Amino acid sequence: MPSTDKTHFSRRRFLRNTGAAATVLGFPTIIPSSALGNADVPAPSGRVVIGGIGIGNMGRGDQGAFLGNKDVQYVAVCDVRKRHREEAKEKVNARYKNNDCAAHVDFREMLARPDIDAVHIATPDHWHAVQIIEAFRAGKDVFCQKPETRTLREGALMVEAAKRYSRVFSGGSQRVLEDYRGIVERCWRGDHGPIKSINVEVWPPSQACNLPPEPVPDDIDWEMWLGPAPWAPYNAKRCDGNFSTGGGSWRSYIDYSGGGMTDWGAHHFGGATYAVDVRELQPTDIIMQTEGGKKFLTIQYPNGIQITHNKPGRGNMNVEGTPGEKKEPKQVPKYAGQGGISGDFIECVKTRAKPFRDIESAVNTMVVCHVATIAYALGRSLKWDAAKQSFTGDEEANRFLDTVRRAPWQI
Repeated sequence: MPSTDKTHFSRRRFLRNTGAAATVLGFPTIIPSSALGNADVPAPSGRVVIGGIGIGNMGRGDQGAFLGNKDVQYVAVCDVRKRHREEAKEKVNARYKNNDCAAHVDFREMLARPDIDAVHIATPDHWHAVQIIEAFRAGKDVFCQKPETRTLREGALMVEAAKRYSRVFSGGSQRVLEDYRGIVERCWRGDHGPIKSINVEVWPPSQACNLPPEPVPDDIDWEMWLGPAPWAPYNAKRCDGNFSTGGGSWRSYIDYSGGGMTDWGAHHFGGATYAVDVRELQPTDIIMQTEGGKKFLTIQYPNGIQITHNKPGRGNMNVEGTPGEKKEPKQVPKYAGQGGISGDFIECVKTRAKPFRDIESAVNTMVVCHVATIAYALGRSLKWDAAKQSFTGDEEANRFLDTVRRAPWQI
């Protein structure tokens, strides 16, 4: 059942009633202030109840951010690695000075809990769409680390599911606003005049993985780690969560990620689409060009603005405008609430407003990453139809819209 004001009210009423029952039955009537709330910390019944799926690396950082938010009650962790589960569980219990945090291997157990309002997800990219859509179906709001999608088809399905189940979603790219705020503000203030284009530099795409088999350690559920990806033998480098995209991490390999083009592309293209104010649009033309013997792309939007990719001599986030011409200034969006992008998500869970990096902004960014990757793979220009979510008259390119998933993880 979706989390609504009604379900929050029911939970508050339940806690009030059980508190009254404790007094009648002779239980101690002294209740800790943390249970009742105070001016600084709301009572548990007034907090957003949250669990985490994927608690290594970025998930660990996200957990810390949510644990530090006074409006959050953190109750469960999920990871296929025992060490990550246990460390994350101990961190939660230490925060609340109890032993109440649940630890799961299978994320579906967490999603089945009726008391959880939201989850944060930081699993490898090949898991994102499955877990996000299942969370929506279970009535949970979602904060998911970038890159939010592994394929083009996933994005459209995620947007549809978010609308169908009335869910709040926030992508996890803090760099979009925090790293590129200066560029965004200059563009929106009108310093460059009307914008013509912005250049993004990011590379490489993902690669095939042919690592030799190794014995599966006792502390990992390898089948669950693979999930919807093709079966492959365990190798520590295949599933290493380090931030390299050139080999030796799951971020490098095509079955699990889009490589630097999506991992860093989510940040860079995300900042670029905000700066030139096309975050609510998807491109129409992906034009392959060559300059000085080097290939680059010009990505055309329906309003005439362009994003170039790896254009020689331009530099990352280099803006081309029309100085001297007036552009009406606009106010740059800000995070809601307190505590950066994670605080923005929690505030929007409470108010049901759109987060800064809502589902459509996140998906539109990822469309740029994916269509660029496909253009390079085919070595030619493409036309994208946002309404149909496919390449126009291009059967070869449309084979790249999605990937096969192992049962039972189809979407």
